[in-house]
Amino acid sequence: MSEYPRAVALIDGEHYPEVVCAAFTELPYQVVAAVALGGTEKLKGDEDYGVPVFESLEAALDEARAEVVIDLSDEPVVTPRDRFRLASRTLAAGLPYVGADFRFDPVAFAPFDTPAIAVIGSGKRVGKTAVAGHLARVLAETREVVIVAMGRGGPPEPVVVEVPPGVSDLLERSRAGSHAASDYLEDAALARVVTVGARRCGGGLAGAPFTSNVEEAARIAAERDPDVVIFEGSGAALPPVEVGARVLVARAAADLDLVTGYLGAYRLLLSDLVVVTSCEEPLATAEDVDRMREAIAEVKPDLRVVATLFRQRPAEPVDGRRVALFSTSPDQVHHRLCRHLEEVHGANVVLVSGNLSNRQKLREDLESEGARDAEVYLVEIKAAAIDVVAEAASERGIDVVFADNEVLSVEGEPDLDEELRTLADAATTKEVPAAR
Repeated sequence: MSEYPRAVALIDGEHYPEVVCAAFTELPYQVVAAVALGGTEKLKGDEDYGVPVFESLEAALDEARAEVVIDLSDEPVVTPRDRFRLASRTLAAGLPYVGADFRFDPVAFAPFDTPAIAVIGSGKRVGKTAVAGHLARVLAETREVVIVAMGRGGPPEPVVVEVPPGVSDLLERSRAGSHAASDYLEDAALARVVTVGARRCGGGLAGAPFTSNVEEAARIAAERDPDVVIFEGSGAALPPVEVGARVLVARAAADLDLVTGYLGAYRLLLSDLVVVTSCEEPLATAEDVDRMREAIAEVKPDLRVVATLFRQRPAEPVDGRRVALFSTSPDQVHHRLCRHLEEVHGANVVLVSGNLSNRQKLREDLESEGARDAEVYLVEIKAAAIDVVAEAASERGIDVVFADNEVLSVEGEPDLDEELRTLADAATTKEVPAAR
């Protein structure tokens, strides 16, 4: 019996069959099936490759018990764009995808027995933390929930936060040299569930971290015996732990190639629900949302999609007070955020800054008349929220209130909360339902 890995070979009709068959014997693989991707130039119609030839990758994988997919095709039949889609489908099946000068491996997900859901993203600043926190609050109505948050600024050893931290707690962490606006602290403060902080460094094209302490954090979370654990990804990196379901978060106006192309398609194929964020003008048009939905359907037709938008919700009442809002929101929606705070929460908004990620501009905003006149700094727990904004508030004797980003379904869309509850019910039984 061959010691070589069992392989499905991707072939095309632009190669002479005898050349392909010779490659089968020359390469360090046991080719047990092939997939014909197209092309007719070198074919006569009576080809025999010595192995079963299938018309689709999925059919071949179902029959072949393969350990790897090897790509013996080439342009013009298979373009680089096609190859990334093939790679995504191969990785989603849990197999490596190997070509002449490349190799892609699926993310190695560590076994995890506790019911779990992962919130992952197509990139940074898409709203993963807001969606993870929203999911935690929805599920905590009827379940014991623990969040494991993986971040680039997480702790060197997993840290458990059992009590929601306040401003003074985060200032103390910041003054001690810690990153006090890490995602796990935002989750703990705003979702108000037990949170375990973890960290990672690096992220592969498929989403694997180069290094992380997430597995240890997962073990700590499981020891608390919760009903469900929510794993929050970092950027486009995936938590390397097996889960019952995944929620992918993507911005409506994002480059479609980054969401559905390259190995973004792999993330979609692993996911059970897509939350499309910032679905409002001028950030995105209805046409942008439609294009996103259509592009997702090309990759995974039955994948559920919910279009959403964000609105800040003060964690404490701010009605009747002069408020300066500090966020990462783009300038184009500041007027809308201001109106929401005034009409819904009764605030008198004197400043809106979207510069939490730009310390120089943020310090300039803090010297503005609005910042000096404010009674309350309403701040998202991100970037320089603590070491710059909260420190300035402490020096000036100004109150700080945390701002949560509420995730709201766009009018006419499915109810996000109901979608999340349905997904959680399925994930806890390891039976993710088909799309409705």
